[in-house]
Amino acid sequence: MTADLHCHSRISDGSLSIRELVSLAKRIGINVLAIADHDTVEGLKEAAEECQNQGIRNISAVEISAYDHKRNRKAHILGYLLDRPEEVGQICSPMLDQRQEVSKWIVDTLIDMGYPITWELTEKLSSGSTNVYKQHIMHALMELGYAFSIHDELYVKLLATPKDGNPCGVAYREIEYINVIEAVQAVKRAGGVAILAHPAGYKNMDLIPELVSIGLDGLEAWHPSQNEADEKAIKELAERYKLIVTGGSDFHGMYEGRANPLGCCRTPEEYLEALYLRKGRCK
Repeated sequence: MTADLHCHSRISDGSLSIRELVSLAKRIGINVLAIADHDTVEGLKEAAEECQNQGIRNISAVEISAYDHKRNRKAHILGYLLDRPEEVGQICSPMLDQRQEVSKWIVDTLIDMGYPITWELTEKLSSGSTNVYKQHIMHALMELGYAFSIHDELYVKLLATPKDGNPCGVAYREIEYINVIEAVQAVKRAGGVAILAHPAGYKNMDLIPELVSIGLDGLEAWHPSQNEADEKAIKELAERYKLIVTGGSDFHGMYEGRANPLGCCRTPEEYLEALYLRKGRCK
C-alpha cells in the first residue's frame, strides 16, 4: 500500500485539477491519496468520487494555514477523516476572504509599479480555485513575459516571504491567520485527526507539547522540507507523546518552487493503519 497524504489541487494553490491529480496518482502507483487543499473543504466530495472512480483509497483532508503567535511563526495543521468538514470550512472562510483582498492589493500594487498585469488575467489563471494566490499572480507575469518560472528572481523581488533575516518582496503582504490552537480544536470538533504539518520545516518543534495538551494526534515526519535527522527527531517526539506520524509530498504541480513530484514523500503502510486506529479513538 503506497500513500501520499499531503498534496494540493487547483481548488487551492496546486496547478492540477482533482481529476488530473488522482489520475497522476494512479499512473505512478499511489494507492491511497489525501488531497489537503488550503483552508477549504470544497473539493472533498469531488476527491472522494474521483478516487472511487479510479480505484484509489481516498482520505479526506484539509490543510489549515495557522499561526503560532507565541513564537511568531506559521504553523500548519492537517485535518484528516473529518466527520463534519463544514465546521472547518466555516472557521477558515474569513482567511479566504482576506486572501482575495490581499491578492487584489498585490495586483493593484504591481500595476502602480508599471507591470501591465490585470485582475481579469489573474482570475482567469486561477479558475477553479477558491482564491487568487501568489502563484497565479506569478503565472500571469509569466504569461506577460516578465518571469520564466513561478519562483524565479522576480518572485523574490516582488512577493517573497520574509525568512531567516531576508527582506520580504516589495509587493508582499500577509493575511491574518487563525491561531494554531484554534486550528487543532476545529479539526477535533469536526471529528477529525489533527496533524502538525512539516514541524521541522516550519521550525515548530517546540510548539508540539503545547498542542499535545489540547489534543494533537500526530506529526508529519516525511516531507520534502525535512531531512533524515528531522525525521528521526520527529519520530522520537511522536513516541514520547504517543502520537502517530504521517507523510506526503506537499505536491503543488508547476506552482512549486522546486522539483517536487507527487509521491516523493510517502506514508508507510504500518503508519497509515495507525491513522485509522487514531481516528477510532477520536470518536
